[in-house]
This record gives sequence, C-alpha cells and structure tokens, in this order.
Amino acid sequence: PVEMSAKKPVPFLRQVVPVRKKVHRDPRFDDLSGEYKPEIFMKTYSFLDSIKKQEKEMVQKQLKKCRNMEQKEKLQRLLNRMTQQEQAQKKQQKLRERELSLKRQQRELAKQGKKPFFLKKSEKRKLDLAEKYAELKRSGKLESFLNKKRKRNAIKDKRHLPSQKNL
Repeated sequence: PVEMSAKKPVPFLRQVVPVRKKVHRDPRFDDLSGEYKPEIFMKTYSFLDSIKKQEKEMVQKQLKKCRNMEQKEKLQRLLNRMTQQEQAQKKQQKLRERELSLKRQQRELAKQGKKPFFLKKSEKRKLDLAEKYAELKRSGKLESFLNKKRKRNAIKDKRHLPSQKNL
C-alpha cells in the first residue's frame, strides 16, 4: 500500500512515486521559439497595421461625437498614444532600412575585393543628425527646432555657471 502505518518508523530510503516538476519556459529566451528577426516579424504581422489604422479612425470619430469631458480626455490620450506608436514604428522601419542599405553597400564593396568598413556609433549618430536636419529643413521646422535647442543649451550652461549668492 502507498500509505504506511503510523506506528512503525518510516524507513530512511523509502521508494516514493516521483512527481514531475513543472518546467516553466519563457518564449523570449527559449531556443525552441526560434530567433527573432524583425523583417520576418513585420511581414507576418503586417495585417495589424490596417487594423490599427481602422481603430485610429474609429477613435477620432468617437472623439468628435463625445460630449463628456472625462471621456473626451481619455480618447485624446488614446489617440496621442496611437499616433506616437505609429511614429515610433516608422522611425524604427527607417532605421532598419538604413542599416540594410549600409550592409548591402558593404557586400558590394566586398565583392569588388575591397576591405569592409564599418561605421562607429558616433559616425552613425552624425549621419542620423544630418538626416534629421535635412528632414526639418524640408518640413520648414528647422528654425523652431534650433531655437528650442539653443534655449535648452543655455539653461544647461546657466546651471554650470557660479550663482550670484556665491560671489
């Protein structure tokens, strides 16, 4: 029997039915889930973009119809979040495309027999800044951006200067 008498002392090495321990696995770090490739992910779930677009339009319509201020505020926050997510996704896509084009150029140079040249982080940052500058110039928002930047830098500089009460 599985149950033993309580009157007898339990033997030291008793045969017990082994209970299998439940193994929890996180798909983010598990090899069984495969490798994350953003290009494949974007292709697979590209249908979600159209759904998100429809949802955004629906929220905009609700926002126009809504009279309750609390509800209107909630919808406005939701709309802002949706637009920010959309912008972030576009930015990420641009970054991916730029990296792919750089890789293609490196492959072409390697095929021609030239030594591959990889950009440093600082150089990539400079290229990003130049592209941002060109984009702002095209959209006509360059002056306002530079004014904001100047103000921010002036505040930083002011903080590092000695204060009047110390003099």
